[in-house]
Amino acid sequence: MKKSPQANTYTSLKNEISQLLIAGREKAGRAVNTILVQTYWQIGRHIVEYEQGGEVKSEYGSNLLDRLSRDLTLEFGKGFSRSNLVYMRKFFVSFPISETVSHQLSWSHYFEILKSDEALEISFYTKQCEKENWSVRELKRQMKSMLFHRLALSKDKNEILQLSQKGAELQQAKDLIKDPYVFEFLGLQNQITYTEGELETQLIQNLQDFLLELGKGFAFIGQQYRITLANRHFYVDLVFYHRILKCFVLIDLKRGEIDHQDIGQMNLYLNYFRKEENVEGDNPPIGIVLGAYKDHILVEYATDNINNQLFVSKYQLYLPNKEELAKELERHLITQ
Repeated sequence: MKKSPQANTYTSLKNEISQLLIAGREKAGRAVNTILVQTYWQIGRHIVEYEQGGEVKSEYGSNLLDRLSRDLTLEFGKGFSRSNLVYMRKFFVSFPISETVSHQLSWSHYFEILKSDEALEISFYTKQCEKENWSVRELKRQMKSMLFHRLALSKDKNEILQLSQKGAELQQAKDLIKDPYVFEFLGLQNQITYTEGELETQLIQNLQDFLLELGKGFAFIGQQYRITLANRHFYVDLVFYHRILKCFVLIDLKRGEIDHQDIGQMNLYLNYFRKEENVEGDNPPIGIVLGAYKDHILVEYATDNINNQLFVSKYQLYLPNKEELAKELERHLITQ
C-alpha cells in the first residue's frame, strides 16, 4: 500500500530535523571540547607563570597545588583534583605555544599522552591521534604496547625525530613493519601450547584489535587464501589489501622460529600475487612472515637478493617491557 504524500512529507521533515539535531549536538560537543582543552591549557599557564614569579618556589613544592585543588573544588566542583592540576601544568609545559595544541583531541586524550615523560613520545602520540583519529581506548592500548619505541628502534636519529614530529608516515613497504608485533589482546599469554591455526583464528576473532596493531590502511581480504600452482594448492594464512600503498599484504604465521623454507614459501606467494592477482593500478605485494622467534643471520642470508618486498618479524603475546625499551631507545639515540 502506497504512503500518502502527506506521510512522505512528514517523514522527510522529521528526518531533516533529526539530522540537524545530530549535527548540532556533534558541533556543540566539539565546541565544548575545544573550550575545555584551551581552558585547561590557560590554567596550566597561570600556574607556571605564578611559580616563575619567584614567590612560591617553596610553596609549589609543598602545598600550592593542594591548596588550589581544595579551593577550586569548593567553588567549581569536580575536575580540579591535585592530579588534574598537575597534568594541566604539564600540559602547558609540554605545549607552551597554544597554536600547537590540537583541538581534534579531547582532554582525556591529552591526560593519557601526558603520562609520558619523554618529549619525543608525547609529540608522536599527539600527531598519531590526529592522523588516525584514535579513541582514548585505542590510544591507551598503543601506549601500553610501546608503539613509539617499537617503531623508533628501527630508525636512525633523524628518522626518530621526524617520527616524533609528524607521526608514522606510510610512504613505502618498510613503513608498515613493526618488530615485534604485540598480540596481548588474544589472551594467550599463559597458554603454553597453541597451534598456528588457533593463533590465526584468534586474530580473526579479534580483528578490530588486530587491525589497530597492524596500523592504518589495512582492509581484510581473506583467511587461508587458496592459490593453485601446477595442480597443487597452497594457502596464505591472512591476506589484506592496503588502501594507502595500493597493494596486497600477505601474512604467514609461524608458531615457533622462522625457517628459511618459510621465507622461500612467502617469496613464492608474492610472485603468484604479483603475476596472477594484481590488476592495473596495484603496486607489488608485500609479504610478512611472523614468528615467535627469528635468527637475524638466517633471515639476512635467506632474504638476500630477493627482489620482492618480503619482511620477517616477530610477534609476542605480552606487552613489552617499558623500562628495557626506553633504555634501548636512549642508547640508540646516544650512539648514533
